Amino acid sequence: MYRNRKTRILATLGPASNTTDIIRQLVLAGADVFRLNASHGTHDDMRMRYDMIRAVEQELSHPIGILLDLQGPKLRIGQMQDGIVLTEGDIFILDLKTDIAGDNQRAPMPHPEIFSALVTGSRLLINDGKIRLEIIEPHADYAITRVMVGGALTSRKGVNVPDVELDVSAMTPKDKADLEFALELGVDWIALSFVQRPEDVSAVKAIVAGRAAIMAKIEKPSAVKYIREIFEVADGVMVARGDLGVELPLEDVPSVQREIVYLGRVTGKPVVVATQMLESMIENPVPTRAEVSDVATAVYEGTDAVMLSAESAAGKYPLEAVSVMDRIARRTEQTAVYLIDIDATRCPPEHTASDAITAAARQVAETIGAAAIVTYTASGSTAMRASRERPAVPIIAMTPVLNVARRLALVWGLNVCVTDNVSKFSETVRDAVAHVKSLGLGDDGDKVVITAGVPFGSSGTTNTLRIAVLGDKIIDA
Repeated sequence: MYRNRKTRILATLGPASNTTDIIRQLVLAGADVFRLNASHGTHDDMRMRYDMIRAVEQELSHPIGILLDLQGPKLRIGQMQDGIVLTEGDIFILDLKTDIAGDNQRAPMPHPEIFSALVTGSRLLINDGKIRLEIIEPHADYAITRVMVGGALTSRKGVNVPDVELDVSAMTPKDKADLEFALELGVDWIALSFVQRPEDVSAVKAIVAGRAAIMAKIEKPSAVKYIREIFEVADGVMVARGDLGVELPLEDVPSVQREIVYLGRVTGKPVVVATQMLESMIENPVPTRAEVSDVATAVYEGTDAVMLSAESAAGKYPLEAVSVMDRIARRTEQTAVYLIDIDATRCPPEHTASDAITAAARQVAETIGAAAIVTYTASGSTAMRASRERPAVPIIAMTPVLNVARRLALVWGLNVCVTDNVSKFSETVRDAVAHVKSLGLGDDGDKVVITAGVPFGSSGTTNTLRIAVLGDKIIDA
């Protein structure tokens, strides 16, 4: 399968997309990677969906990535009496007394880690920011607050604390159990929630030990503060605009998104833009014009992937949502403005031989009008360098490692195929030429630019570039 689209689509599976047939249709409509949400369902559900994806992958002979999204810590208030409404200006107390239901004067909040971090003047947001409290007096086991924005307060609503870093691990016992199960299954990406600092990512990477790639979800102001350090340790980053839009001023979210996408370009690590991209399609067969513009904006910025959440997991129109996202991305990428934006934001290569070869491959391919750039990669690093260049011509990533192919399915512009191990560069050229022709990307006489690392099997050693002509005899070497 060849995608005539650079931006990848990450689709969440759920009750609305819970059969092999629907998953197959979603792939054919444009889904490149599937997200399993650990916040919903059991391990049996996870295994069932994993097996269905792999069955479709085998049927279509097309590598498909699977991302497990860990739930992370959930901070919530406790039980409340019925009919509680907070009014702006009220004094309201939060405490640890979970044996007494909350009323108009107080609410239980069973999280001592929150009380230990609060300071006078910090904000506390409840129910996605619909209720806003300001801390007047923080104490070790309770806090006196003033209601800044009131409203109805019911049991178990979520709590956000945007102004302070909490002494909370990004991994709960549930997350650890879900992580181990997912690694046993063989998922390709782990999305880590509640990241506050780079150490949160490093701790999980130590557990995973290379069995999957780690994607840091950026949903807290502290993660934005440490974003460059997080990029250094994570394998990819997700702009999780849901919680991020609660904890940051809404007007800050677009600029943060743009900065994160740009840093992904700089570091050569994939970035996913997520949350509410086609939200109205949960109920409607067509999106709003604003949603179309939102998806197009992420594509213009050069993001690696855009994500569907409830639209494909629980909505009425999962197939239509993927199809619409595919059409928006393809149309956006065809515009002159897109090519100008991508070229203007291209990052200079690092001072390494591998980056020099990859940058040269793009320049050569665009100069000679090559049919494609083909990268042979064992670890994925050669292909990701090619993606970082954002060339105008198609990129074919060939790898003998199926797990690498699956991880690369999330990366901008990479059409990934699994090939046999090679020992000679001439074998790489022969495979590259055959694959380009099989995809219908070129005819005899057309040129292909090929990069690889020789000797084969060494990670990060891209050191060879060759121009091959389709139809020419390839001499063994």
